[in-house]
Parts: sequence; C-alpha cells; structure tokens
Amino acid sequence: MSILEKINSSADIKALSRAELPALCEELRRFEIESVARTGGHLASNLGTVELTVALHRVYDTRKDRLIFDVGHQSYTHKIITGRRDQFGTLRQRGGISGFPKPNEAPDDAFIAGHASTSVSAALGMARARTLQGADYDVVAVIGDGALTGGLSYEGLCNAAASGEPLVIILNDNNMSISENVGGMARLLQAQRLKPGYTSFKKWFRNVSSRTRWIYDFTHRVKEWLKSRILPSNVFSDLGLHYLGPVDGHNLVQLENAIRLARDLRKPVLLHVLTVKGKGCPYAEAHPDKYHGVGPFDPVTGEVASAGVGFSDKLGEYLCEFAEQDRRIVAITAAMAGGTGTECFAAKYPERFFDVGIAEGHAVTMAAGMAKQGLVPVFAVYSSFLQRGFDMLIHDAALMGLHIVFCVDRAGLVGSDGETHQGLFDIGYLGAVPGMAVLCPASFAELREMLRFALTLPGPVAVRYPRGGEGRYKDCDVHPETVLREGKDLTIVCYGTMVNEALDAADRLALQGISAEIVKLGMVFPNSYEQCLASLKKTKKLLAPEEVCAAGCIGRRILDACAEKQLRLSAARLLNLGDGIIPHGTVEELRRDYGIDADAIVRSASELNGSDLVET
Repeated sequence: MSILEKINSSADIKALSRAELPALCEELRRFEIESVARTGGHLASNLGTVELTVALHRVYDTRKDRLIFDVGHQSYTHKIITGRRDQFGTLRQRGGISGFPKPNEAPDDAFIAGHASTSVSAALGMARARTLQGADYDVVAVIGDGALTGGLSYEGLCNAAASGEPLVIILNDNNMSISENVGGMARLLQAQRLKPGYTSFKKWFRNVSSRTRWIYDFTHRVKEWLKSRILPSNVFSDLGLHYLGPVDGHNLVQLENAIRLARDLRKPVLLHVLTVKGKGCPYAEAHPDKYHGVGPFDPVTGEVASAGVGFSDKLGEYLCEFAEQDRRIVAITAAMAGGTGTECFAAKYPERFFDVGIAEGHAVTMAAGMAKQGLVPVFAVYSSFLQRGFDMLIHDAALMGLHIVFCVDRAGLVGSDGETHQGLFDIGYLGAVPGMAVLCPASFAELREMLRFALTLPGPVAVRYPRGGEGRYKDCDVHPETVLREGKDLTIVCYGTMVNEALDAADRLALQGISAEIVKLGMVFPNSYEQCLASLKKTKKLLAPEEVCAAGCIGRRILDACAEKQLRLSAARLLNLGDGIIPHGTVEELRRDYGIDADAIVRSASELNGSDLVET
C-alpha cells in the first residue's frame, strides 16, 4: 500500500513521520501528472506547491482552520489529501469535482477561488469573524506572486497589517503567474533574499533573550535600527506585516518550522516561500506557461493534443493585420497574452503591446488614458475577468465616450473551468454601460470584419466571441440584423455561435412541417430590433436561445420592444442560463443539460407552435 493511499485528511498527514514525507510528495506529483494527463487541468502550478501544501496540513487542520487559496489552480494537492483522491478521474468533468476550491464540495475548502488577488481580503474577513465570535481556529491565505499584480491584494494587505489580527499570509513566489510576471513587485521580490538561517536564529534568540526583558527590548531596537539602515527596504514590513523568509518551498523541514513560527507569532505575518512552477516534471519546469492550464497530454513526453484553431488565435492574427495599417492601434492584456491570442502582436509590435499583469481595472483606465490622447487601444480580456473592471468601464471609458475596443474572449460557456470562468454576464453588464456598442461575430470571417468595424466606431465598443472555434456557419454578415432563413410559423432570434444550434434546429423543424424564421443579430447594442419586430409581426411567436444569464438578456429586450410597439405575441419562450451559476462540463453537455442546444430549440419550437400562451 502506498503512502498516498492512506491519506484522507490533515490528521493523516500529521501522523506520518518526517522521513515519510519526501516519498509522499513524490507520489503526489506522480499522481497529479498521470491524472491531469487524462482529464486536462492546471498542472505546473500544482506541482510547484506539493511540499507547501503538505507542510500546511502538518501545521493546520483544514476541517477547522481556514486555508484560502489564491488562485485555486494551486489546490489540487489539497484536494487529493482531503478525501478526494478517488474522485480525481472526474476532475473538471460534468458531475465531477471542480478544478478550484469549492466549499459545497468539501468542508476543507474554505472559500471559492477562481479569480486572483482575493485571498487576503477573504482571510481577514474570516479572522475578524473569529475574533468577534470568540471562536478558536487559525486562518491562513496562500497567494501567488502573480496575484500581487492585482490591486485588491494590496487593499487586503494594507488592512490586514493594520488589523492586528492573528493571520498568516503565505506568499508563494515562483516568479510566474500564467506567464512571466511583470511590474515593479516582480522586481522587488527578485531582490528580496535573506540568509537561510535567519528566521531560525531569530526564533532562538527571542526565546533566550526574552527571559530577561530589558535585554530583549534593547537588542530588538538595535536590530531594527541596523536593519532599517543596512538591508534593502521591505515593502511588507513597511506596510506593518511581520515578514519572514524567504524559505525554500521544497524543503519540508524548513517549511514546517517557518509555518509554525508564523502561526505562533499571533499577529499579521507574511511568510515568503520560494517555489518552482512545474517542480519535478521536466517538461512542465521547462515550459510552465504551456503547462499552466493544459488539455489531455502524454504523461511521459508531455505532448499535448492539438486544440485546433479558435477565435482567440484569429483575433491575434487580425489585430496584427490592422495594426500594420494603423500605428495608433495598441494592444493590452492582463497577464493573458497566450490565452487571448495576443502573443503574436507582442512579438511583432513589442513597443505597442502592454501586459499590465492581473489588473483588469487598471487596464481599462490605462486604455482610457491612451484613448484620450489619440491612440486606439484594444484590450483583449476574458469575459469573466472584465467583470473586475466594471466601474472603470462606466467612470473612465463611457462618461467621456472614449474609443476603446474590448475584445471579450471566452464569452458564453467555457466548459471545464466552471462557474468562476463562465462568460455569462457580459451581455447584461455591457448593456448597462452608456454608449457601449456590442458586436457578436458568429464566424472567423465575421470576427475579422467586426474587429475592422469596431476600430472605426466612436466610443467604447466590445467584440465578444466564444472559446474554441467556429461551427457550420462560416459566412460573413456584419449588419445589425439579418434574416438567415425565412419562415412563417415562429421567429428564432440568435447571435454569436448560437446561430449554429438555431440552424440545426430549423433543419429538423422543417422535417416536422414547422417553418422557422431565423434572425441573426450581429450587433446586440445599440439595436432597435426592427428586423426582429418585422419577423414577429408575421409569425407572432418568439424563441430566443442565448448562451447568457437571464438578467439583461436580449430576449427580454425584444419583448420590451414588442410591448413598446404594442405588438402582441401569441407565444414566446426565452432559452437562457437563468442566474448564470453554471458548473463545469463540456460546452456541449452544458448546452444540453441547461436547455439551450438544438434539441431544446426543437422541443420548445414544437411546443410553441401549438401554444396560445406567452411563456418566458
């Protein structure tokens, strides 16, 4: 029986001897590589935190103590050793375990964590709740150095330092986020190095000298005076946090001792831990960005199955093409050059490419400053991450009507990353931004022409497109509304790649003798929906399948337009994703299970064709 097979809780980790821990870590790495090779997932970040996670479970009990990861893609080891090892074959699969911490999955998961820079704020909230309630548990946050490019992390650090709350913040420093870190904090962390024995000596000296209080007080003041004049400035100490480290993040003895020291200080402590992303796997160490989030691969060679060409790849290609014609065009990413397809732009036009780190709000406002001075900024960003810049969309972009192009990637269902990453809210929140135009290409050809059009429009404009590639619809039509297929029995209104589901459904409905008219929207905002209303005046029945949440969906806007025009419908049904909290699974599975695929359209159309009731 392997050591790993005996581990199902923090208590099991504590029961091991220190001599058994290196073998456990080796088994964990081998298990993670073999498991992620089958399912896909986040590999390099988890391999880098194996020893750190084991050490944390040696010190804390995660059934009681609160361990908060930031971001959750470094939590696989934690999940494996807290009773979910046998479920790892279902990782990120429909009905299986999540790739991120999920409190309703296990009591050991303290907080959901799919977006960066949140852990310190959440941990401080829990620490304050503990104090107010007179409870007895410890709170520890694990935050990556990449997450320190996000402003929320500094809000949390500043407040935590001033709080006096017993709280441990583990800075997992691997000099990487998804790609290589950028900015001043990255340079500061590279310079922040102390001699290995410093913290051990400090603990020993405090224990010895504190027996005679005046000696400890005097030597402590001398030490602080010398440190302030000799050692480099430490931003964490300057904030008021008790800084420890750096500590070798792959030395279990050092890690466990340092974490115990940090916990026992009973104050806000930042423990700086140095790790290697991809540790123990040669191809992941050599290419940690490639194996950050990865599809199924060969566990021996690391060879990854080809994912095919997607909208993100084509976005980068088209943006380079237009930038060659217009030197005012600049590109911005928030630590996602690879994911958004803008790596080619960075290579071709490095002086016009700006990676701001995990700082979406800053990216929007910086783009606004660029636009105010005559540049044409293009911010390529995931839909779920642009949510973090909503205030800036209104205050810094919309109020002045500045021309910024937002390339909203991963719009709609993204699949295996689950509810933290599904891009289901952008139609609602972009529709609330004054003067925002929103274009929805349904094919690569439309992406090219809509991007070209967006670069010429005044004011803020978003081009939203899904993860993955195009479907059966490969035509190009950039009109706000287009009748793709004429019919007389009902009107199907769609946009983006949902047009493929609508076309498939219309073909099947025709075999049933139901004639469906398809109206495709190329621009959802602004739009008076005149073509939709003309079609509905004829058919009197609306079916609106959308890969978005219900709030702010286009179907409701069309119903509002019908009411304004006093156009009475005999039947209507809006097929969407409700509150938008959709778990992980493939896009095909989720469309089917939540009733927005071609099968659902056919069923709804058949029901509506014989219905005299309005249903929404």
